Amino acid sequence: MRWAVVETGGGGARLCPLTPDGRAAGPVLEEPSLAEAVRGRPGVERWVWRSTAEIYRPLLAAGVRVERCYDVEAAEALLIGHEEGQYGQPRSLAAAWARLHGLPVPQDGPARTAQPQPSLFDPGPVPLPPGTDELTALLEVYAGQVARTAKAEHPDRMRLLLAAESAGMLVASEMGRAGVPWRADVHRDLLDRLLGERYPGGLEPRRMAELAEEVSRAFGPGARVRPDLPQEIIKAFGRAGISLTSTRKWELQQIDHPAVAPLLAYKTLYRLHTAHGWAWLQQWVHDGRFRPEYLPGGTVSGRWTTNGGGALQIPKVIRQAVRADPGWRLVVADADQMEPRVLAAVSRDRGLMEVAGSGEDLYADLAARAFGGDRDRAKLALLGAIYGQTSGDALRHMADLRRRYPAAVAYVDEAARAGEEGRLVRTWLGRTCPPVSVTPPDEAGLPQEDAQAAGYAGGSAAARARGRFTRNFVVQGSAADWALLMLAALRRALAEDGLRAELVFFQHDEVIVHCPAQEAATVSGAIAAAAATAGRIAFGDTPVRFPFTTAVVECYADAK
Repeated sequence: MRWAVVETGGGGARLCPLTPDGRAAGPVLEEPSLAEAVRGRPGVERWVWRSTAEIYRPLLAAGVRVERCYDVEAAEALLIGHEEGQYGQPRSLAAAWARLHGLPVPQDGPARTAQPQPSLFDPGPVPLPPGTDELTALLEVYAGQVARTAKAEHPDRMRLLLAAESAGMLVASEMGRAGVPWRADVHRDLLDRLLGERYPGGLEPRRMAELAEEVSRAFGPGARVRPDLPQEIIKAFGRAGISLTSTRKWELQQIDHPAVAPLLAYKTLYRLHTAHGWAWLQQWVHDGRFRPEYLPGGTVSGRWTTNGGGALQIPKVIRQAVRADPGWRLVVADADQMEPRVLAAVSRDRGLMEVAGSGEDLYADLAARAFGGDRDRAKLALLGAIYGQTSGDALRHMADLRRRYPAAVAYVDEAARAGEEGRLVRTWLGRTCPPVSVTPPDEAGLPQEDAQAAGYAGGSAAARARGRFTRNFVVQGSAADWALLMLAALRRALAEDGLRAELVFFQHDEVIVHCPAQEAATVSGAIAAAAATAGRIAFGDTPVRFPFTTAVVECYADAK
């Protein structure tokens, strides 16, 4: 049976059992402790609550682990997107209750700032109207969501997506509490070696200051150019007779000028200093752990983001500081060619499903069957279909792909056409890409270069850009949904096997488990089994395989 629960003042709880359609199935109970209320009911099938990020954290702190939950706020975000294409609309319990009653919808509050230590100034939940009982509101919203889910285009898939998203919320909270094992002393040594001495007053470290001087000297006597200001760099090159549109690495590498080498070196160290320098280390690494706040479903496609800390963009050089505890290991697993395999599964293309189920290297198998053994050509063709490469060699190779695997190419073609026409586009399970802009690109979680892709500007160019985005969305988003199910299956397996292993990191197609050395082989097997389980649950009985390349290491940098 499912139970609904809300927190009360002083750490207590109010709770009640639920019927399958979300109604109260018994009296409301009051408990003096939320942790004891949950701990004392181990047989509950699934806990229904407002927000995992807010409620599960104190439970974890009290040593209470929950097997399954239903996150009402996460569900609201998915349902409002599915029904109206309104990605990014308010998702709080108060917002969902207001929609249910036809009242003005309050905006979500500011995101809680991720901090290693609790803050007195963290924003609380969006308040319900005065006099509204929170448990009553939770029950009404949950029952309404159950009814709305039943009306979805594919109700069973939508129920699975809601369950997967809620499971992802549990994983995110547990990973944030466990933390990534991090050697602060190794990190400091790296910074000292790469950046040089630190100067007082916030001045640049020695090596960056030296490179800045080299950049200025390269533009002639008396030139003073700040390499951290792109417009100054563009103007300096312009005075030297070189026209640039940006200071991106690929554009700088195409010109011959003595400032290029020190400028590129400066940019690398600047990113390191600002994103993972001494200040970052002091703020984020405590007691041998880096504990970011993961945000499942933080982007339109369902990929995760983080609230500060840059956990999903750890530079390769800094990975040397990610080290297992003594006697423990890091099991680092990367999904092999995940998106092409997902395309095979969702398109139901018989030929491509056969390729995706035949071996470890999908591109090599594809090349042997359709591209004369040329792996590079096969990879270019398949990624061109997924990402919308429509010129040069990619276009010619895609014609070969279309002839051999028509259903797969037709699947992404239709997604692109729907995007261009402004229609809603969904992943296999039902996550929805909006037809037009409802939030600014940075809030929507889209890369800046895809700002137009989700409909942020008018005109045919914007329509084509959105078509390219939705072409990839149906694959990338379905892959993100599969990854949620993989994480849920892996989390369950680690708990059922009674292992000490803990999930500590996840990004897109990579997962890291920290475990005692003697558990590493079992963990590697659990990851492979979880991938297969997720594929079967998400896409049904298909021949498509979802293999992982797994490394058992003491240092993250040694995994690749």
